[in-house]
Amino acid sequence: MQAFLRRLYAQSSRLGHLITTGVSQVTLDEAINVVDIHALHDSAQRFVVGALLTQMFEAKQGSGREPLRFIVLDELNKYAPRHGSSPIKDVLIDIAARGRSLGVLLIGAQQSAAEVDGNIIRNAAIKIAGRLDAGEAGEYRFLSPELRERAARFLPGTMVLDQPLIPAPVPFRFPFPGFATCVAEGAPSAEALRSAEEDAFGRL
Repeated sequence: MQAFLRRLYAQSSRLGHLITTGVSQVTLDEAINVVDIHALHDSAQRFVVGALLTQMFEAKQGSGREPLRFIVLDELNKYAPRHGSSPIKDVLIDIAARGRSLGVLLIGAQQSAAEVDGNIIRNAAIKIAGRLDAGEAGEYRFLSPELRERAARFLPGTMVLDQPLIPAPVPFRFPFPGFATCVAEGAPSAEALRSAEEDAFGRL
């Protein structure tokens, strides 16, 4: 009992500000909902993710498959680790197993599939992998031995896609994003500026 109370009191400073009364319920009615949890403690992050996932999954029970709900969750291994437990691990395993039939689709991202619960990996209909570490290639059994060896030498941006419509995994090159992620990338190069000046003078 004392151990439980110590854990409970320890959580009060981490997520106590998230629990209160007299406020309206959080709704997910917009077409796209972004929940920023990066500034929260790990325990608070799990609490928020678990509360939203449970709310969404329960709302889809018996309500039909449409409209589809897409859940994009980064660092999936934090919430559904292969070893050990997590308060929302069972919820994510249930979503991975039954979510497609209910219209709830989970899109997870993590550095290594070896760190995520195997039930979620096995239930994934579409798998995308980038460069693999030679020591973890065995975790990607959906790839042929030749492709696993090749994936260990992938250049940045090269990936391999496994999905049910094509019987063999397909390597592809991820396109350069059509937007700038910083000011330097958005600025035109010196060569582009010279070319624009020459073109402008040529039309005078």
